[in-house]
Amino acid sequence: MKTGLVLEGGGMRGMYTIGILDYFLDAGLNFDYVIGVSAGACNGVSFVSKQKGRSYRINSNYIDDKRYLSVSNLIKEGSLFGMDFLFKDIPEVLEPFDYDTFMANPTEMVVGTTDIETGMPAYYDKTHLFNDTTSLRASSAIPCFSPIVEYQGRKLLDGGTAAPIPFKKALEDSCDRLVIISTRERGYRKKPQSMKPFYHTLYRKYPALCEVMDRRHIIYNRTLDDIYQLEAEGKVIFMAPEHKLSIDRFEKDLNRLKAAADVGRNDAIAIEAKLREFLGL
Repeated sequence: MKTGLVLEGGGMRGMYTIGILDYFLDAGLNFDYVIGVSAGACNGVSFVSKQKGRSYRINSNYIDDKRYLSVSNLIKEGSLFGMDFLFKDIPEVLEPFDYDTFMANPTEMVVGTTDIETGMPAYYDKTHLFNDTTSLRASSAIPCFSPIVEYQGRKLLDGGTAAPIPFKKALEDSCDRLVIISTRERGYRKKPQSMKPFYHTLYRKYPALCEVMDRRHIIYNRTLDDIYQLEAEGKVIFMAPEHKLSIDRFEKDLNRLKAAADVGRNDAIAIEAKLREFLGL
């Protein structure tokens, strides 16, 4: 049996996921395979490197640092999130990433991005993550709020655009049992994009990207429908907040961020016994 962990993005809503993953590390809950997009990918790599608390510290200790999240970043770099700060300064200096443990861990790790020229998902495994954060940068590059990332001949943006919760990739990669973590509350339904005229102008050279962004609410809601069906059949465990988190993807209130992590941890504690039985642990 091959177990998989699927992690949605959501910017700072990922604090919910962090609370869960840090408890998983405390409880010794391991998986054969981890896949994530955007913030989910960033949190996933710290889980695979077994660095409990690393993602929590990054999202709490530096939230008031303008290099992390600010309008000044948008003006200087074309991104609200400081991409150089997040994917160079932090992993190399401030919160060093343990590449050795990450690579030695037999758990597979896959990062999802979106190829803007095709509108299709593009996935990158561990071989792309050794001393190189480019795929993570691409996965976290939010359309309209981040510059396009070029990598190995492709032009990439946020993985959550084409595949918001990439459970189908996990199934394609032979996972038998999936634990899926969402940062949206149960019952959530995505609405059509409100910035359509803006992104159609901004990305006029990339019609496939515009098309997938136009359909993003349909893709997302169908993904949820499929997940709920698999959950009803007992084939996945779907973890999501019971109520809407009091934060958004650009949240900077430290107390709210910590509260979201606490919700995740409490949800993980409540479901631990069921998880162990489901995963055969």
